[in-house]
Amino acid sequence: MSVPWHRYADPRQAAEATAKHILSLIEEAMASSAQATLAVSGGSSPRAMFEFFAKTQFPWERVELFWVDERAVAPTDPQSNYKLANDTWLEPGSFPRRNIHRIAAELPPGTAAVMYAEEIRAYFKLADGEMPRFDVIHRGMGPDCHTASLFPGEPLLDDREGLAAAVWVEKMNQWRITLLPGVLLAARNTVMLVTGGDKARPVHDALLGPYDVKRCPAQIGSRDGQPVTWFLDAAAAAEMDRC
Repeated sequence: MSVPWHRYADPRQAAEATAKHILSLIEEAMASSAQATLAVSGGSSPRAMFEFFAKTQFPWERVELFWVDERAVAPTDPQSNYKLANDTWLEPGSFPRRNIHRIAAELPPGTAAVMYAEEIRAYFKLADGEMPRFDVIHRGMGPDCHTASLFPGEPLLDDREGLAAAVWVEKMNQWRITLLPGVLLAARNTVMLVTGGDKARPVHDALLGPYDVKRCPAQIGSRDGQPVTWFLDAAAAAEMDRC
């Protein structure tokens, strides 16, 4: 199955194209629902995407904002995914605070994961065993092919029933809280933003290599018939250009 991907000259162009695509998907969702749901990721790549959101006139009061994952730190910590979004988008863009569903990552990781799962379950009014259907999930990918906070070899990659979990990331010496594969697979739309030359080979492997989410978690959804679109800068797409 061919996975749609787009290449842009630099990280900012890729991020702004991603932002425009996400806004178009949200508008589609709002055509049939009073509120649209969006889950975003952290890392360095989405900064320009958030900055684009901040300067865009948009009915944010109709968007419910969640996070794909979070580091187990306070919301004021420089490592916080929430802080990145808050500083570059939510505060300057006057995003409605009542629509923000952040992960309470300053709490013990297990507690934060349970609370986040409960908040998702309550917002989406889920029955037992039911998955939320986010209108848009924005994800990234690390040089090791991880996505969300699901790293290669993580046992939770087999979990299709849970909503969120605390994950110990040995290589980072850090706890994280992450959405689980069942939630990622249930998204109505997934948008991948990947930039940087250190992602070139992983991008190639994720899109064209053998399908093995235990080895490359970023493949989640891309070979499952899910609506997943990748946005790459020239450096991240370098290996794709040679195909």
